[in-house]
Amino acid sequence: MSHVVEAVYENGILRPEQPLPLTNRERVRLIVESLERGSHSVLDIAPVSLGEVLNPLKADQDLLAEMLEGRL
Repeated sequence: MSHVVEAVYENGILRPEQPLPLTNRERVRLIVESLERGSHSVLDIAPVSLGEVLNPLKADQDLLAEMLEGRL
């Protein structure tokens, strides 16, 4: 079972901002992501060239046509 909660780190202790549905001494796995330092998003991806999309291949650059012509 997974739960996403926000917590505050203070004096070496993580303090969840809301109660957790856990039993005493239950073992859990933590994945910590800082909210103050920002998180990764799709917007962090470096821009890529859209040249191939904006400038479609010309007839003499059509590799599929060349392959098909070679098979005929």
